[in-house]
Amino acid sequence: MSYAELLRATVFLVAGAATALAAVAIIGAQQSGSIVLPVIAAAWWLAAVWIGLTMGGAKDTAESMRGVLAKARTVNSATAPATLSSPGRIAWGCLWPVLAATLVAGGVGVIIPEVPMIGAGYAMLVALSWRNREKAVLAIEVRDGVRFMVESGSALGSVKLIRTPGFTSF
Repeated sequence: MSYAELLRATVFLVAGAATALAAVAIIGAQQSGSIVLPVIAAAWWLAAVWIGLTMGGAKDTAESMRGVLAKARTVNSATAPATLSSPGRIAWGCLWPVLAATLVAGGVGVIIPEVPMIGAGYAMLVALSWRNREKAVLAIEVRDGVRFMVESGSALGSVKLIRTPGFTSF
């Protein structure tokens, strides 16, 4: 699976988690009858959106991608297919914690609406701050004529990338 595809899937999954958690939080706040909780939720979500948009700028995105791309192991085209797993397996291996956290926060949110309220804001922040990472990776791939592939590994560790030959641009 290419790293750019994993980043895109991550942003979409986290944005979906934010939407689901916000819905659970709104339903829970409505059932509690409190007027303070929706106001606090709206303030937190607006702050999270502002922080996410600020952190997701082009300069910050390029800087955040530098380390992980620099650590990519270079392979030639003959060995690349043998070291990679299926895209679905890699995506599941990397993204299952997002799904698990969303399910736990949503389940707890039925009783305590503050939990999905906080989780939704955090998910909005992450999705918005990561929104340009795919473009940064694609720009580097086009510039250098390489492709960054994700190596199978643990979801709880850092992502390991493989730098494979791609199409060169002139």
